[in-house]
Amino acid sequence: MTVREIKPGNRGFLYVNCHPQGCADVVDDLWRRTPGPVGVEEGGGSERPVALIIGSSAGYGLAATVGALRTYGMRGLGIAFEAPETERRTASAGWYRTARTAELAGEGSGFAFLNADAFSAAAKQQALDHLAARYGRVDHVLYSVAAPRRTDPVTGEVHHSAIKPLGSAYRAKTLQYEGDTPTVGSLELEPATGAERAATEQVMGGADWELWVEALVERGLVGAGFRTAALSYVGSELTAPIYRAGTIGAAKQHLEDTARRLHARLAPLGGQAHTVVAGAAVTQASTAIPSIALYTGLLRAVLGDGFRSTAEQVADLWRQLTGAAPLQLDAEQRIRLDGWELDAKVQAEVHARWAAATPGTVAGLADTEWFRAEVGRLYGWHVPGTDYATPVETTVPWPNGS
Repeated sequence: MTVREIKPGNRGFLYVNCHPQGCADVVDDLWRRTPGPVGVEEGGGSERPVALIIGSSAGYGLAATVGALRTYGMRGLGIAFEAPETERRTASAGWYRTARTAELAGEGSGFAFLNADAFSAAAKQQALDHLAARYGRVDHVLYSVAAPRRTDPVTGEVHHSAIKPLGSAYRAKTLQYEGDTPTVGSLELEPATGAERAATEQVMGGADWELWVEALVERGLVGAGFRTAALSYVGSELTAPIYRAGTIGAAKQHLEDTARRLHARLAPLGGQAHTVVAGAAVTQASTAIPSIALYTGLLRAVLGDGFRSTAEQVADLWRQLTGAAPLQLDAEQRIRLDGWELDAKVQAEVHARWAAATPGTVAGLADTEWFRAEVGRLYGWHVPGTDYATPVETTVPWPNGS
């Protein structure tokens, strides 16, 4: 066991150390914000449902895991790929968040956590063996993986994603910090090559999700009522050149095409597949995308408390996936959770603030303090009530499951 005082050690939006207690406190807050237990009927039958959540340690995947446990008492498995503690650094934030999530679920929850590369064949084999032995079925699969690279489990080729526009160069407006002072900068991005687009589709598209679903079908773990969903995003016209109309957007289109193919594959078995268009959120993945930080800070300033948290959005999603509420599908059969963000009046105000944002005006137009604090919270920093002055235990075991 190691007790030590930890310093944030951040450069911009990247933190080199995480605070274990801060990460645990973030999960506690998420747990409090998540609706309490529902009745058996709303939860999906006389037996507790079984969920597989791929990417369970951060963002929407973490919120979905907490919702599955706290609201519906689901059994199952969460998968994340997290780094343990070393002599120089703490464990990753997702490691500490997962440990606390397991503590809150309690012994006997029937929900376990696997630390493994979800892209690998070995992780799929281990996860399916666990699910087959424990439950013999899976009711829900949520796919929420964000990674910069993926090794194809069949060919062994390593694909690296590229965050770039398509067709022509793009000057991205960015939110930056000079110390604690927010400012507006810009970044010139050259268009992606065909190879970069294809690689990004392989990392962020639906290839791995499809492998997971096919593996479940082959093992006979999918039956009537099965639903699988993969998290996606559309966003604003302001961020479209670098997001929806860029390489990431090409990957999201690949994900949506995969959903339609999987839906047809599952229909004879009584199953369904959809992508889920969630609203904006501050995540480790989103902070790496030019323009998204500025846009999200502006959106928060416009909406205030109307900015919907991941917990609120996932609560809506689980109600739909469990049958407690009808699926809210758009013309492309995507589950939409982002109406609050894309409301015409909201977007008009965000557009106006975007146009007016300069180094001298951004602090009054965007909620920059909120955004900076939210980024810190991803690593367990800037969490109200956390004692950062006292040395903390950094050696936290990965949960063994129950």
